[in-house]
Amino acid sequence: MHRSSGDRRPQQHQRHHRHHRHQRGFTLIEIMVVIVILGVLAAIAVPRIMSKPDEARVKAAQTEIAQILQALDLYRLDNQRYPTTDQGLVALAQRPTIEPSPSNWKAYLKQAPVDPWGKPYQYLNPGIRGEIDVFSLGADSQPGGEGVAADIGNWSLNR
Repeated sequence: MHRSSGDRRPQQHQRHHRHHRHQRGFTLIEIMVVIVILGVLAAIAVPRIMSKPDEARVKAAQTEIAQILQALDLYRLDNQRYPTTDQGLVALAQRPTIEPSPSNWKAYLKQAPVDPWGKPYQYLNPGIRGEIDVFSLGADSQPGGEGVAADIGNWSLNR
């Protein structure tokens, strides 16, 4: 016997229907297993990632201190001296009103620099550790400290 084209349709429909019966979604157990695995991975990864912002702030402070030192060197070239401690790093952004008045002052920075923790950088002239000291008190904003709370200064830069 010869089948007509009308006979093929029910077979194709049955095959298509059987194919759908074999497809299924994820069960609640499978979804819960995936959630538990993601939770374990997050518990391992989050503490490592959370320490990175503090490390990044330390690196940013070191980079900013190097830039401040360059601005101070330009100030010294133009004015034959570094700003005094009283004039501070503000002297790089605003003409000092405290003596000695700089003879050839320019704006060396757009604004007085603040460290990555939002505190003004410290400046000493003469410095304790060098001719001048430019430093951040670190995460704790207190002198000394260890780790991210340690002072970060020009004395620790490879200049």
